[in-house]
Amino acid sequence: MSFTTQVKEEILSLADADRSQLSAIIKMSGSLGLTNKGLTLSIMTENAKVARHIYSLLEDLYDLAPDIRYHQKTNLKKNRIYTVFVEEKVDSILSDLQLADSFFGIETGIDQWVLYDDEAGRTYLRGAFLANGSIRDPESGKYQLEIFSIYQDHAEDLAQLMDKFMLDAKVIEHKKGAVTYLQKAEDIMDFLLVIGAVKAKNTFEEIKVMRETRNDLNRANNAETANIARTVTASMKTINNIIKIMETKGLDILPVELRQVAQIRVEHPDYSIQQIADHLETPLTKSGVNHRLRKINKIADDL
Repeated sequence: MSFTTQVKEEILSLADADRSQLSAIIKMSGSLGLTNKGLTLSIMTENAKVARHIYSLLEDLYDLAPDIRYHQKTNLKKNRIYTVFVEEKVDSILSDLQLADSFFGIETGIDQWVLYDDEAGRTYLRGAFLANGSIRDPESGKYQLEIFSIYQDHAEDLAQLMDKFMLDAKVIEHKKGAVTYLQKAEDIMDFLLVIGAVKAKNTFEEIKVMRETRNDLNRANNAETANIARTVTASMKTINNIIKIMETKGLDILPVELRQVAQIRVEHPDYSIQQIADHLETPLTKSGVNHRLRKINKIADDL
């Protein structure tokens, strides 16, 4: 199950019958038709549970029993498209939800009452996500929440509505409309809280924390590996230089303090600088050991 599906199923479990939620769903997924009996309303979705939810909203709010129809997509995915079809009270529904103007091209944005009322705004965003929302799986490490709108001004109003809840939403044009999106993990988690998907928010956060912890451990391991590699390289260079001195002039040419360091370095090639310091007759700091090793290297280079 995708993360988007998890979020939508949690929203559906809230089982609220709210007009602003239905308003968002109809505006984003609905289309009008005309028969000899009057206006018809078709609301399409690829999610069977969302289709049942739309049916329940219409039944609870307007005492309707719409049809649920479906057909198979002809593309490679072959997803089913579900249509909730209404042929009664369509005029009344559009009027009650203040949607009629948007369908006739006068107003395609979000009605002001939704933008001003916090609770209406929350449920509208809930409906908008159910209709055309998606979240990239947080396991990917690339965070993105998107809501597709047919109308540019509706996408911009969605961004304004999100901004009201302190979310940094942006809008980008799409070939068939526009997309309102969030890219920051914190904004996506806050959005999930706004729409009531608390479990999904917690799951998202857990995945994010685990990924960051793994990344921190990997960086630490990589840094440690790199440090070990540098230490080994430096150690081998010094050992080779000590062997060069031994084979050409002998270690006796070295002052006693350098000779002690050289002998320990050769006898214990795996020792760290601190371990060399600890094994000297006279205690010495790591900086002091490094200083003596540099002197040994310089003597070897001059031979």
